[in-house]
Amino acid sequence: MARVLKEGWEVKKLGEVCKIVGGGTPSKKKEEYYNGNILWATVRDMKVETITDTEHKITQDAIKNSSTNIIPKDNIIIATRVGLGKVCKLQYDTAINQDLKGIIPLDSKKISIEFLFRWFTSISEKIISEGTGATVQGVKLTFINSLSIFIPPLQEQERIVAILDEAFGAIEKAKANAQLNLKNAKELFESYLQSIFKNKGDDWEEKKWGELCHFVRGPFGGSLKKSMFKDEGYVVYEQKHAIHDHFNQIRYFIDEDKFTEMKRFEVKPNDIIMSCSGSIGKVAIIPENIPRGIINQALLKLTPNKGVFVHFIKHWLRSKIFQDIIFEHSGGAAIPNVPSAKIMKEILIPFPKFEEQEKIVEKIEAILSQTKKLESIYEQKLQDLDELKKSILQKAFNGEL
Repeated sequence: MARVLKEGWEVKKLGEVCKIVGGGTPSKKKEEYYNGNILWATVRDMKVETITDTEHKITQDAIKNSSTNIIPKDNIIIATRVGLGKVCKLQYDTAINQDLKGIIPLDSKKISIEFLFRWFTSISEKIISEGTGATVQGVKLTFINSLSIFIPPLQEQERIVAILDEAFGAIEKAKANAQLNLKNAKELFESYLQSIFKNKGDDWEEKKWGELCHFVRGPFGGSLKKSMFKDEGYVVYEQKHAIHDHFNQIRYFIDEDKFTEMKRFEVKPNDIIMSCSGSIGKVAIIPENIPRGIINQALLKLTPNKGVFVHFIKHWLRSKIFQDIIFEHSGGAAIPNVPSAKIMKEILIPFPKFEEQEKIVEKIEAILSQTKKLESIYEQKLQDLDELKKSILQKAFNGEL
């Protein structure tokens, strides 16, 4: 059923009312090209609603000797490849790279930049859904030119933008409050967890980590190559299982012969696995009833000794106290790695009797449960506010405001 336009509104193809301008990248071999004062934008600069500065500035010669173009100030740019769907306004004349397109109205008395900017934000998901490409999704110039836009009179555009600005201001304020509440809930639990291990009881001992757990670092990289993996068999558990604390996504398997050879690295229920590179120190407990398997080279397996409650150790490992220790020992490298097992075994842990461990874990789990409920409420609030924003945008450009 054809849509009935409001009086004074008309429907146009974007290419009929705007000039669409592409960009390019000056030769990186010419260092002098990047010592100018002309703003040159890539998708990395599109972190704000209005671009006032860019990571790189180029020269006039760079413009002359490349396919980049300068988009005049007070227009907008959109990402049509990397960062697909992002849109920003320009405060100053700005050159753009090949991942972006400049959108310049042919008649500023016919369509306002603010209206056009809000319209693009309303169709970002449509642009993303039309992306094609094996590695980087993108849309072609013909697609952008063919987009249909409903255009009301300029005065109506200004009224719609004013309503959107007011509504979005209120939404952003509500989102900021929800984000703050979410942050506070997480920090409150972290603070409680830290206090447990700082304010230890009089009867607590300090034990070396190596006295509490048996350590097995994952196999040397060369002993577990992708060429050895099978379509089914025994699982090879990865860092992501420790980082995200779930075991329902499995990619790699080995056969029985390889599993027997690497039996030392087998994980069993109530073992702890820890990520050892990049996102170091993330831990998960191996649950019951998961497929038999081994750890890969990026994991550490910890098997608690008798008298050690695995969940007590888990919470200590997740505390800021331990995380600070492990990062200190990682040496501050660009891609941190956990220190050697020899060093980690010497780390001291405040350690109560088994019955006390159980009571402490019960309290921690109760507070964690309440914290998760609060987090869920605030996360749902943020989702609802985003949906409200989308709904308002849809109504605005359907003539329903």
